[in-house]
Amino acid sequence: MTVNLHVRNLDEELVAKLKRRASRHGRSAEAEHREILKQALSAEPDASFEELAATLRRMTAAREQTPSEVLLREAREER
Repeated sequence: MTVNLHVRNLDEELVAKLKRRASRHGRSAEAEHREILKQALSAEPDASFEELAATLRRMTAAREQTPSEVLLREAREER
């Protein structure tokens, strides 16, 4: 299944560069855009669950944490 992606508010010079690059590669600007995205994102490794969890722990380390049992108890009392 393919999905459309619309990119708005691009600088005119950036679009001109994209069109020149596409021309050099014998592609349409749209095909060149797809290829650029494909190359950029395929080079980026997918993070493992452990890496994502570690990142989340670092991001929330300074925040006050409420234990889940307290949240559950409060939710039950609100009913």
